[in-house]
Amino acid sequence: MPEFVCEKCGKREFHENEETLKLTISVHNQFCRGKENQAHSFMHRDDAHLEPMDPERANDEKDVPILNK
Repeated sequence: MPEFVCEKCGKREFHENEETLKLTISVHNQFCRGKENQAHSFMHRDDAHLEPMDPERANDEKDVPILNK
């Protein structure tokens, strides 16, 4: 069975269909986190932009802030 082991994070990907494995590898390469427990986020916010983009929906229905600040 064809397999792939990521050099950055060590995750092993395998699939019996080689074309599917190529797609899985492509997706993994786009979203690979690197080493485990490493600080990483695709949706990070810098300190200058901590305010919500939509102030009307900044709190849930119980008036609790949705975003952690």
